[in-house]
Amino acid sequence: MHRPNPKYLNDEEEAMQSKATRFRTTAALCAAALLAAGCTAMSDDKGGGDGGTVKLSFANSYTPEHPHTRCGVEAVADDMREQDNGVEIETFPNSQLGDDTARVTSVMDGDIDMDVQGSSALAEVYAPIGVLDMAYAFDGPDQLFRFFDSDAGRELKDTFAEKTGMRVLDVWFFGMRHFSANEPVREPGDLGGLRMRFPDSKVYLENAKALGAKATTVAFEELYLSLQRGVVDGQENPIPTVVEMSMEEVQSHVSLTGHQTGSQLIVVNEDSWQRLSGEQRRALQKSVSGTRAENRECVEREEARILKQWAEKGKPEVVEDVDREAFRGKAEAYFTENLKGGQRELYDAVRAAG
Repeated sequence: MHRPNPKYLNDEEEAMQSKATRFRTTAALCAAALLAAGCTAMSDDKGGGDGGTVKLSFANSYTPEHPHTRCGVEAVADDMREQDNGVEIETFPNSQLGDDTARVTSVMDGDIDMDVQGSSALAEVYAPIGVLDMAYAFDGPDQLFRFFDSDAGRELKDTFAEKTGMRVLDVWFFGMRHFSANEPVREPGDLGGLRMRFPDSKVYLENAKALGAKATTVAFEELYLSLQRGVVDGQENPIPTVVEMSMEEVQSHVSLTGHQTGSQLIVVNEDSWQRLSGEQRRALQKSVSGTRAENRECVEREEARILKQWAEKGKPEVVEDVDREAFRGKAEAYFTENLKGGQRELYDAVRAAG
């Protein structure tokens, strides 16, 4: 049995693993119940290892039009349907099964089988994995994928599974995150007087400090109105997300800082994974990993289309002459000084993947 590598652990981890412990206890009780009288969560109507049909729920937080839905979740569901291998995937986009935090718990508990999650949300149950969402940790999707395919990436996935009861099947590229505001952001000093909206998570709030921004937390659903009414001056997201939420209507500039290589992890509940036969597991793994390149192309095509459209309209103004090296150096200095224990070890491994 693989044992956790101590270098990926830190002093805060024990308290953050209570949910994972409850999951493993539930799984053990379920296994014991199977020997006696059968367990509802693993009943024959969902069992596929013996030749039956397995029905898996696959959730995400994005609209049906978003690349992660069209070229990600739905692509996997269609592929598995075409293979007719006894696995049926039902998709639930647009946070139908709860927000990110709720869905992480639901996957751990087995109420949702599969989900698309950012590492900052998963860091609530396993802190080191949040490093993947830190500013300038990666220099782009190529480095992101190299890390995930490396020994260090595989070890992280193994340890994460042992600690949480969730298995990471692969990573998809979410897009580069950029700043938008009603003035250009070319260097860290330009953020000084701006109230920038960041997601309300430990990782993103650390990113704000690392980049020199004054973070204001606003719910994603309230972001458009907050920008329109001046509650916040700007925000940061990938370009397709800016358009998806119509934020270009209330922001005059989009500055291509590329300060975060956005990624989304495809996670599956371990019991759900074990219900599959060996052949079904291989098929699902191949489908999720095979979608990685298609998903990236879909995201980058959408970004290119939007940038072209903005250039033709002349608004919002796209700021390309950003001093990324200044931003990158500031972030790296911050994390090098402040990260400790398992997070620092993982951060160094990620940076080495370049």
